[in-house]
Amino acid sequence: MELSSQEDTNRRMLRARDEMDRRYAEPLDVSALAALTHLSPSRFGRVFREVFGETPHRYLQRRRVERAMALLRQTDRPVTQVAWDVGFASLGTFSRTFSAIVGCSPSEFRAQAEVVHVPTCFVAAWTRPRDAAPAGVPPRTTVSEKQPGGGAH
Repeated sequence: MELSSQEDTNRRMLRARDEMDRRYAEPLDVSALAALTHLSPSRFGRVFREVFGETPHRYLQRRRVERAMALLRQTDRPVTQVAWDVGFASLGTFSRTFSAIVGCSPSEFRAQAEVVHVPTCFVAAWTRPRDAAPAGVPPRTTVSEKQPGGGAH
């Protein structure tokens, strides 16, 4: 079965996103990700945004904050150590990014976080940081790649 051009592009972008998920704590190497998708670095950034709705840098920030949320909830590591563990080189950048995405500081999040006894995949999906929708705009829905037709749920 031959893939359409769009399906091939989406598959290559998923491969790049998977690589980002595996290496979230490392510096973002756009050139290496672009090479993985057989695109130039500038084209990679544009196509990534078209496919996933955010830039590669923003996606990586979200991924790092998501992992930091889990570490803050499940460990007693200092906030500075959590920041370094998830790939931030500066505590100030980590705190500012965390607050912008989650809506509170890492320390406030830790104080409010409850230990939840459910599978971690549910916790990750349930607590995944999302941008707030502008006034009058309905929130985005989650699209499952596993559902027929990629339907929203």
